[in-house]
Amino acid sequence: MYIKISNLNFKYKNADKPTILDFTFNISKGEVVSIFGQSGSGKSTILRLLAGLETPKKGTIEIDDKVMVDDNVFVLPEKRGVGMVFQDYALFPHMTVEENIKFGLTKMSKSEKKIRVDEVLNLVGMKEFKSRYPHELSGGQQQRIALARAIAPKPSLLLLDEPFSNLDADLQWKIRQDLKEILEKAGITSIFVTHDKEDSLAIADKVVVLEKGEIIKIGKANQIFKDN
Repeated sequence: MYIKISNLNFKYKNADKPTILDFTFNISKGEVVSIFGQSGSGKSTILRLLAGLETPKKGTIEIDDKVMVDDNVFVLPEKRGVGMVFQDYALFPHMTVEENIKFGLTKMSKSEKKIRVDEVLNLVGMKEFKSRYPHELSGGQQQRIALARAIAPKPSLLLLDEPFSNLDADLQWKIRQDLKEILEKAGITSIFVTHDKEDSLAIADKVVVLEKGEIIKIGKANQIFKDN
């Protein structure tokens, strides 16, 4: 398995109960997985643990046969090869689209950066917007740029936190389809969290249902939600 998560446990400092309890799950290379749950279920915390933004109380995370965290190892976020698209997109407002994408390409030459920027902008269908600033883009366009920025360094794993929550309802269907196509083309192993079953049904190869920090179901979206 490409991603192995074993017995992950986590509790926030001032919380009464654990936020994540014995979370165990494996992901194949190139798979798109949805972590589904209501607010407070712990789904965004899983992303933070995978990205290295939080440290588990116990448990193991492996990516591509490399241990990211266990009882003896903690790999820093910037060394994990994990890309993340935040709920608010977190684009730098004073930078153009091109500059936002180049920001994470620290190990490339100037010419390599230019080629890679063009590649990812083509992938997300935004090449003609490279000189624009974030405030000149719609919500859907900002999401595509945030996705392009996360994909540009060729991460081992891509994490997306509620990727459709800031979009108008009439835009959501189209953007879901676009995102599915982009992820398939990029071939990057991806995990996204959502509280909307339609997101999972549209994009995910597999769904993990989380409730109060515990996995209660795992399966294909159409099986998980068939009774709903």
